[in-house]
Formats: sequence, structure tokens, C-alpha cells
Amino acid sequence: MSPDRAVLERALERGEQEGGSVEFKERLSEDLHATEGRFESLAAQLRHRVLSGDGEATYVVGVTDDGGLAGIEPETFSESMDVLSLLADEAGAHIADVQTWSVDRGGIVGVATIREGTRLADDEHIVVGTAGHVDHGKSTLVGSLVTGQADDGQGDTRSYLDVRPHEIERGLSADLSYGVYGFDEDGPVRMDNPDRKSDRARVVEESDRLVSFVDTVGHEPWLRTTIRGIVGQKLDYGLLTVAADDGPTRTTREHLGILLATELPTIVAITKVDLVDDERLAEVEREVERLLRDAEKTPLPITRHGIDAAVEEISETVVPVLRTSAVDGTGLETLDELFERLPKTETAADGDFEMYIDRTYKVSGVGAVASGTIRSGRVEAGDELLLGPMADGTFREVEVRSIEMHYHRVDEAEAGRIVGIALKGVREADVERGMVLLPREADPTPVREFEAEVMVLNHPTRIGDGYEPVVHLETVSEAAAFYPEGGQLLPGDTGRARVRFKFRPYCIEEGQRFVFREGRSKGVGTVTDVTGPE
Repeated sequence: MSPDRAVLERALERGEQEGGSVEFKERLSEDLHATEGRFESLAAQLRHRVLSGDGEATYVVGVTDDGGLAGIEPETFSESMDVLSLLADEAGAHIADVQTWSVDRGGIVGVATIREGTRLADDEHIVVGTAGHVDHGKSTLVGSLVTGQADDGQGDTRSYLDVRPHEIERGLSADLSYGVYGFDEDGPVRMDNPDRKSDRARVVEESDRLVSFVDTVGHEPWLRTTIRGIVGQKLDYGLLTVAADDGPTRTTREHLGILLATELPTIVAITKVDLVDDERLAEVEREVERLLRDAEKTPLPITRHGIDAAVEEISETVVPVLRTSAVDGTGLETLDELFERLPKTETAADGDFEMYIDRTYKVSGVGAVASGTIRSGRVEAGDELLLGPMADGTFREVEVRSIEMHYHRVDEAEAGRIVGIALKGVREADVERGMVLLPREADPTPVREFEAEVMVLNHPTRIGDGYEPVVHLETVSEAAAFYPEGGQLLPGDTGRARVRFKFRPYCIEEGQRFVFREGRSKGVGTVTDVTGPE
């Protein structure tokens, strides 16, 4: 959705009438405006604007001093935002939101909202991955949670997630989507207008505790995308949906198996309970409980045992089960309380910064953006990083232009955060899923082969030398050939295997877990030894 041009017109009008909290700049350059003396003066000016606006100022960039629409080149606009970010930091403020418009001859005009206070601190923040069969209401349930709005019974609230237009039109998710809400001392902090990116940023800014959702794909042809969402993010919990009017399906079993195989503590939400009678609901609950027991897990129905028990007992082996409806609100307050109280399970990893790239996109005036979940360490705006490996195994030097989390611009971010990092020094076309961002001083060795301990969960016959499933490791999804120790592995077997990527090298580390799948066959593994380049 393009920014509302009325926002620009109001900013221009306010600048002409008020002046105090609104500043016009045609451009800001590092050579001219970030120099000693000039920088301090501009920071003081910004501080004055923020104080005049009771903690908020508006900077309109790409306009003349009298408010005329000049427009500047995208690279110049990016540099202007870099300088403005530095000025805001110096003045004890931060850029909370940026909206851009194209004007004549391809130039850009932008409106930046500056707010007093430091950027978001890395407070407690849990990440929840959803799964479930298509039409079982997982995206709709999340949409109602993050907005507090009831669904219309046709899946309307699913459009409130960060999804693509063709997905909304078809009612089917084809890629991962994201949602966020939070909590403060008064309770849930939700989005008022989910169609505005700035509203997501407000939730991040105002919340003392955040819940980020990675919403996966329920349609069978995109199972590999679901696996990528579960394996490639630092998830704290899984949320599996089962529709009361349909019950567990083969896809339900597949998704549950992936969640449990990755040892992710999971909640099962029985959705659409408004559509069935008590007898049918009890029948579906029994089916879910049998499904969990068959997987050697202990179901914990919240209606019988309560929320306290669910919070205390949830684990890799104990799975809370609850009833929900996005239409009449059944169970939503229970989910709110669960997500407010559940402890973080993925602790922030110490050490050097590392992030596997999950998605890439290009933002006008910003350039290439790589998004993913930070695996370890911390990253700051201005950091110099390595990006790769490229297809030939090399790495490229890049610089962090800026960092956003759910459209909220942040100074820095640590392990466990889902972020978008704008990169200077690379085209978006050269950034690919499965690549990794590392510190400039790192000395990475990408590999084509590694040794692993693997378990075959499901396969019609034996696995022999040259078996080629798709391996899902972090955000890598790549065909690979397996060479089992002893020449074969049977269903249910655990053993060692040499694994070789078919097309290109990746950054792989000992201890990383992965899922492999081919057709209905699947298994899990752990990297035990990394083989160097040939």
C-alpha cells in the first residue's frame, strides 16, 4: 500500500503555519552536514524541533526551504536518512517512521517522524511460529489477536498480517507472513489500523513485552515454506491450529511432526469452535489428544487444568490444548494471558553477530534490505559486515545503513529479534535467502559437505547412497545428496551420514539442526562435523 499523500500535504501545511516542530530540508549529506561544528548545530536544531512538538518533530526531506517539492535521487535520500538518524541520536531522539513519495523525474520526497527518547531496548520478546492445515484459521486467529478485532467468519482478519495482495485475494498464504502485538502494565497493546506500517511500529515502541508471529503456510504444495519458517527462525513456541469443523488432517500431522521434531514447545488451538456443537467439539479434542499421545507427547487441556498449569508445564513433551474462535472471541483472552506469561525459551546467544537471510526486498530511497532472525550477537547501524557466500563461495563487504523491527527503526538489535537490515554496498538482486551476515573481521569458510547424525522419521523403503531430499537448515533450503554410513538407513533408524549440497556452498556450523524431506519422506538431523572446501 502506498503512503497516503495527505500525510505529505499536512506536513507541508504545518511547516508553513507552525514552523516550530516541522523542518524542511532539501538534502543532508555526510560531507557537508556531518562535519564538526555543523553537526552539533543541526543536532541542537533537531532537539529544539522535538521539544517544540512536545516530544515529536517532523522532517520533510526533498523539499525547498519554502516547502516546494524538489525531489532528490534515491541514493541522496538514503544518505539524508543516514545523517538524520545520526542527528536524532545526538539529540536523544530516534526516527520512528519514514514515508516516501515519488515526484516528477523520479525524485523522492520523504516525511520522517522524529520522537524523543532512545530506540527500543531489547526487553523480553517471544517469537511464535504458527502451523496448521489450510483453512484451519491460523492466520485469522493471529489477525484477531494482534488487532483485538472479531473476524467476520470469512477470514477478514487474516489480511491484517504482513501478507501480499494476491494472497489476500485468494485467501491462501504462499509465503511466510508476520504479525506483532505486545503488553504493557495495562494489558495488551494492539494495532488500531493494521494497514499502516506506522501502527506496527507504535506497538513495538509502546510495549514492555512483545509477541512476534511467524505465520507459516497451510497449503500442501508450500510445505517447504512452512518448514523454512519453523527451522529458519529462532522460535520460542509453536502454535498449531486444528479446525473444529474438520479435525486433524494429514497436513496437521505433518506440521505437528515438524514442530515436535525440532523440539519446539507447542500449543494446539482448536479453532472455529463457534461452528460446531459440544459433541463435535469433544470429539475433535479427543482426536487431538490421541494424535499427541501417538507422538509420545502429553496433552494438557487448559479447560480442565487451567492457565497456571499450562504456563508451568509446557515443554517439549507437554502440549497445552485450548478452544478458540476468532468470530466470537472464545479463548482469545486465554491466549493473551499465555503469551503475556510464557517465558522466553530461546535465550539470546552470546558471541559475534550472525544472521541467516530469509527474505530480501528493495525499498525506495533505502536500497537492498535483508530480513531474518538474528541468530547470535548484536548489530548496530553503521556496522561493517560480510555478506555471503556468493555462488562461488566468496563474501562481499557491506555496511548496515539502518535496522527496522516490524517497521520500527532501531539503533541496534540482538539475538532473537526479527529484523530488516538495510545494506549499503550491494544490490538487492545479489542478496539471496540462505546467505548469512557476519562481522567484517570474521573468516568464514563456506562448505558443500558436512557430516551429520540423522534420524529417518518416515520413508517407504531404505535410504541409500545418493538419496536427494531437500535440506532445510536455518534459512537454507537446498537439494542435497545423502551418503549414509554403512550404505543405508531404514525407517526409524538413527545413524551417521555425509551430506553434500547439490548446487552451491553455504555457511554451516556444528550443532545446527535441520529437517530433510522428499515427497512424504522426512527426517531430522544435527550437523556433527564440517568439511572444508575441496
